[in-house]
Formats: sequence, C-alpha cells, structure tokens
Amino acid sequence: MKVNIALLTVTDTRNFDNDKSGAILVKKIEEAHHNLIDRKICKDNKEDIVLILKQWINQNEIDVVITTGGTGLTGRDITPEALEDIADKHIVGFGELFRNISLKTVGTSAIQSRACAVLANGKYIFALPGSSGGVTDAWEEILKYQLDINHKPCNFVELFPRLKEK
Repeated sequence: MKVNIALLTVTDTRNFDNDKSGAILVKKIEEAHHNLIDRKICKDNKEDIVLILKQWINQNEIDVVITTGGTGLTGRDITPEALEDIADKHIVGFGELFRNISLKTVGTSAIQSRACAVLANGKYIFALPGSSGGVTDAWEEILKYQLDINHKPCNFVELFPRLKEK
C-alpha cells in the first residue's frame, strides 16, 4: 500500500538546493514506493508552520505529514509547539523510541531532541530533527516499518480507516 506523504522542512537557513535532510526523506519515501504529495520549506515561525499543517491535514489525499527541523532546544525551535496547537492525540512512544535509537548514534546528546508525533484530523504528523543522521535514524528504524502495511505484528497504516472513529 502506498502512503501519501507531505514533507515540511522548518528552517531559517536552508532552501531546496541545500536541504540535505529533506532530500534524504524524499529519497527514502521514493525507495519505499510511497507518494510525495507536497513538499515545502518554511521559516521557524509557529504561525506559518501551523497554517501549512492545517492545510495539509484537511486534504483527503494526504495520509502522513513529516516535518524536519525545529525540534531542538533553542529559542527558534518551535515545531513541537506548532504540533501541539493542532494535535488531537499525542503518540508519546514515538519520541521515546526515537531518543532511544539516537542514544546509540549520538550518545547522551539524544536528550536534546524533542522529536515527537501526533494525530490531527485523522493524519499522522511526525516531527523529526533537522540533522541528516536524525532523519535517517527515524526513517530507517521507525517510519520505514510503521508506514509499511506488511509490517507485523502491527503498523500505523492498518489504523488509517479507524483514526477518525468517535
């Protein structure tokens, strides 16, 4: 099953020509035979991030949104706060698992990541770090499997039809 994904890079400094993390994710999405529906870059501005995310979660053809950047501890890192504004539910285990995986590659610096995931309007939104290593770890160790309908014992994809249940 192909998953329809939108990709947002949150950065004050990058563009499409030098967005290494975004380029890595584009390649990973293509290798997994999913569909990249839209890709944008925006500044570290909470209102802009929220506006783009709201547009995407209201598009029927988008199943998943992945963001990269803005998950650190500096004053401009506000992606998790933007997700908080639109979240229906938090997927707490995503951030916990990501930091556990990162512990193996960056040691205790993993504690500085606020990578997270939420459900909003029946869509998954994953906020990944802006580093190439961080997005690679998140894709190769978590998303590649959870966005694969064949992954057992369970995966995020099989829940798509039930995400808007009341």
